[in-house]
Amino acid sequence: MIPVQIRLSAFYKKRQMESHEKGNTMIKVENLSYSFPEKELYNKISFTLEEDRHCAFIGTSGTGKSTLLDMLMNQEEYLYDGKIILDPTCRIGYVSQFDKLAELPDVTVFQYLSEEFVKRQERVDNLCKKLETATDWEALMEDYQEALDAFQAIDGDNYESNITKKLNLAGLGKCKDRPVSMLSGGERKLLQVMKEMLSAPNVLLMDEPDAFLDFEHINGLVELINAHKGTMLVITHNRYLLNHCFDKIMQLENTQLQEFDGRYMDYTCSLLQKKIEMQEMAMADVEEIERNKKIVEKLRKEATVYTCASRGRALHARVSLLERLEARQIKEPFVEIKQPEIHFSQLEEQEEFTAITVKDYKVSFDEELLQDVNFEIKSTDKVALIGGNGTGKTTLLRDIYQNDNASITHAEELQVAFLSQLQGEMLTETNTIAEEFYAMGMDSNDQIEQYLKKYGLQEHMHTPIKLLSGGEKNLIQLAKIGISSANFLLLDEPTSHLDLYAQAALEEAIREYAGGVLMVSHDFYTIANCMDYVLMIEDKTIRRMSIRKFRKMIYANHFEKDYIELEQKKKTIELKTAVALKERNFAVAKVLTEELELINQLL
Repeated sequence: MIPVQIRLSAFYKKRQMESHEKGNTMIKVENLSYSFPEKELYNKISFTLEEDRHCAFIGTSGTGKSTLLDMLMNQEEYLYDGKIILDPTCRIGYVSQFDKLAELPDVTVFQYLSEEFVKRQERVDNLCKKLETATDWEALMEDYQEALDAFQAIDGDNYESNITKKLNLAGLGKCKDRPVSMLSGGERKLLQVMKEMLSAPNVLLMDEPDAFLDFEHINGLVELINAHKGTMLVITHNRYLLNHCFDKIMQLENTQLQEFDGRYMDYTCSLLQKKIEMQEMAMADVEEIERNKKIVEKLRKEATVYTCASRGRALHARVSLLERLEARQIKEPFVEIKQPEIHFSQLEEQEEFTAITVKDYKVSFDEELLQDVNFEIKSTDKVALIGGNGTGKTTLLRDIYQNDNASITHAEELQVAFLSQLQGEMLTETNTIAEEFYAMGMDSNDQIEQYLKKYGLQEHMHTPIKLLSGGEKNLIQLAKIGISSANFLLLDEPTSHLDLYAQAALEEAIREYAGGVLMVSHDFYTIANCMDYVLMIEDKTIRRMSIRKFRKMIYANHFEKDYIELEQKKKTIELKTAVALKERNFAVAKVLTEELELINQLL
């Protein structure tokens, strides 16, 4: 195996050359520190974003990723230490993790995407008409040139063809003349991405643009990102996106930031190797410092007995050496595992029974979504409900939870818990976390704090829920389910907003759970790793599909051979390596990183 230091040095030199070739630095952050009253987010973090780089921004929930994006756009609203330097030509675009199109007037997709172009074109035309009759035209000419420059900056002359290209690239060409109000959530999300891209920003910031996208729309997002010319900083926890879209990774963890030039799959392996190297060096430093402390202590004791000048000089020299060692001591890398301990109620052994029966179910809004739906789910089945955005999955799941539809029957012994993608539906946003768990029957701060430690939420127990990140809110929902006595779980997009460690913990909790699960999800990794079978919405009805056939379908449309299995093995090895690091078992950690390199080669 090539020594880590040599290999990394060669790798970074190559990437630095590539970065130089890419062009100017668009954003530079130097020694940035920022804190809320109850939490420190960043401690002297620094990074650069060069022209045309596509950078993924990762980290556990609640570390301050969304806040940092907002700081880049609205520096004047924050009191921070350090510097945020933007290129003078920098125009920033932003895609929120929230749906901004729900209240739009009844316009078509093309009208929505062309809105800014039409507005700028009208300004140019109006100024041009004024110039024809103006007597004092010099000031007006300046306005006209400014408006024309703004129109041309977004390639206004070609906006119709550019909109068509973007729609086709995202697989939404057929939606061009459709009202925005008729689009699914996933289609609206892609529309927000396209609108920002069409405005031709130098830097595009996106906060979980993949949230709730189905399989086909994820592919559309991948195509849009990879075709985009310009700098990107994208918050995402989506494993598929991370592996296919980015040439730079930034990870925010424990108030510190790690930069990496390269692919995500290379980053995880390289970071673990670097942590092994740094931790070994840090431990060697600690041992050397402790050895010198003992010598200093011994020399001081001798100096109280003997007044020899040479002993005094020896003590002074040794103290100076100790101070130098402490000053240059290598700080141990952050190796704490941020994986929450998610557990659902431990059920006693029970006979299998038919938990939920759906017979002749149908649902419609402006148009019929589902009809002639019939299925049964047993009390120990783990089932994924899948289908495209807007096909009625959430409506069906909600009807099952509410149990007030004549077509849906619950067994008498069924006790259901529900996780909603509309987080405010199951959480009182004005409550603190502690108040939520008092309402669940917990009777002391100590009890609540000890329980929240499992989920990494104990520091926020007195924080209003409305101030938490999307991932933290989903963890609270899971924690509430964990203390319920439910024997059947209804989960609507449970992995959305969860970081990669939390996703792995949720998968493990589902596998260990003795009760039944019906889960709406677009996360093919979780489905393939945890579910017994799939209920697939197709042609307005539902058919059952085995996991074997589901894998075959996913491979045919998305992946090369063994991709999901290799990804799962890779994640398992990463977690084992993190555990070995935490236990300072470097020999095991090094063997595991060698395995990780081999898997990366296969991927």
